[in-house]
Amino acid sequence: MEQNRVSEPIVVTLDAGGTNFVFGAMQSGKPCAESITLPSQAHDLDLCLSNLVKGFEQIIATLPHKPVAISFAFPGPADYRNGVIGGFLPNFPSFRDGVALGPMLEEHFKIPVFINNDADLFAYGEAAGGALPRINRMLEEAGSAKRYRNLLGFTFGTGFGFGFVMDGKLNLGDNSCVEVFCLKHRDKPQYIVEDGIAIRAVKRVYRELSGDERELEPRDIFNIAEGVLEGNMEAAKESFATQGRVAGDAMATAVTLMDGVIVIGGGLAGASKYFMPALLEEMRSKIETMSGDSLNRVQMSVYNLDDKEEFERFARGNSKKIKVYGSDKEVVYDPEKRIGITISDIGASNAVSLGAYLYALDNI
Repeated sequence: MEQNRVSEPIVVTLDAGGTNFVFGAMQSGKPCAESITLPSQAHDLDLCLSNLVKGFEQIIATLPHKPVAISFAFPGPADYRNGVIGGFLPNFPSFRDGVALGPMLEEHFKIPVFINNDADLFAYGEAAGGALPRINRMLEEAGSAKRYRNLLGFTFGTGFGFGFVMDGKLNLGDNSCVEVFCLKHRDKPQYIVEDGIAIRAVKRVYRELSGDERELEPRDIFNIAEGVLEGNMEAAKESFATQGRVAGDAMATAVTLMDGVIVIGGGLAGASKYFMPALLEEMRSKIETMSGDSLNRVQMSVYNLDDKEEFERFARGNSKKIKVYGSDKEVVYDPEKRIGITISDIGASNAVSLGAYLYALDNI
């Protein structure tokens, strides 16, 4: 067994933050080396690139054999297909004029280098080894014939990230620009939707509703909602509910166009008990035609897959037998179009690493 593992390919990975670079490696879909952390030195391009090379060299030196690829997520905007990072990157100001990062690393290490958006890799990891196979396994165990092939992944954190996997293929778009952060804010349409969902939104709304001027983080606001930290409990709960309504509006637009199950991850996903009810209410809301008719905002029924009773209804559907015209045969017909939402159970960081690993293996 160990001999077979040694022969399995290794992919080197990177968690690229504005403060630190964390280098790692994966084999058989799991970490296979102790991570190495170096400062990103994002303000100085020469120092930043030097530490990137140094970190990859150090992690590769610990591996039992040469990796087959380097694969990681890096903040955009970027031309990910060609490995070029550039534009307005608040955490990496030295990259603003454009850096051919992928080609540089390929030239140095002589192996393929793949760079993607973190939310894309999150969705890819969840589709391959997270939410999508879990949901399909649960459907099979429940005796349902329904199966899902498409997944929309959303991350709630510093930003509002999005990735889409259709039938096992990651949709990168023609311009490496499959995004939702710049959709219109539900309540303030002159602003981007990210300003209503990200960490800064939860902090701002709590401050506006409570008048509390303390420097609080979402974890603090969550603890206030839980009653374990002093503060305005109702304002804390409403700050997450507001996030849920704004997110639900954007997600309703995305899933209407792309039709698949939804998984949510990221640093704010742990507050789902406070944002999920409002999110679901928004996605299940009505919209009207100019002639006065009312219809569902999302044409599919929307289920919370983390709620046992809702999952049972989701799995059961509305199946019935109908006769085949002109014969005595019958077929099973389920007219209920439905999707579900779940919170990641493997965590965004693990999903991103798994996505990076699998993306490299799929493309070398």
